[in-house]
Amino acid sequence: MNCETSVLPASLLLCAAVTLQGCVAVAAGGAAAGASAAVDRRTTGTLVEDQAIELKAVRAIMADKELNSQAHLNVTSYNMIVLLTGEAPTEELRGRAAEIVRGIEKVETVHNEITIAAPSSLITRSSDTVITSKVKTKLLADEDIEGVNIKVVTENGVVYLMGLAARAEAELATEIARQTGGVQKVVKVFQYTD
Repeated sequence: MNCETSVLPASLLLCAAVTLQGCVAVAAGGAAAGASAAVDRRTTGTLVEDQAIELKAVRAIMADKELNSQAHLNVTSYNMIVLLTGEAPTEELRGRAAEIVRGIEKVETVHNEITIAAPSSLITRSSDTVITSKVKTKLLADEDIEGVNIKVVTENGVVYLMGLAARAEAELATEIARQTGGVQKVVKVFQYTD
């Protein structure tokens, strides 16, 4: 047996292992999404619509060369209510982003929280990710809140809370977020169930 023939089967085994690993990750991700959907207050159809809205919005914003190159934008849809966060260098670009998203089918309302500023740094974005994780962890740990039903978005130290919640639950979630290290401000974008 020469070296070339022994390398080929080993390469095939390695490729198969990597491919199967991807299948396990996809299956696990699908199971997690299914478990999340089981406790979400939105219908399955609304969950799918929210994902579609986010995808369409990102694609439309990326197709606008000026917005794509000059702004840092985030699109979050919850129950077909869209939250726009990030930074745009001009009011014109800020408004254009909101108009693009308003034009997407099934979008009911757009909360335009884009600030007029240069795009945030990667360090700031990393810090925002940490803040989001800390707030979400606290919400999930609190027995008086169904934390899985509250979406947390952080931009430049400002925490946005979205979801379908009773007023008392929303107020408790807001207080938990306010008491989290690094949070500069909390903005409520709740839809109240009572």
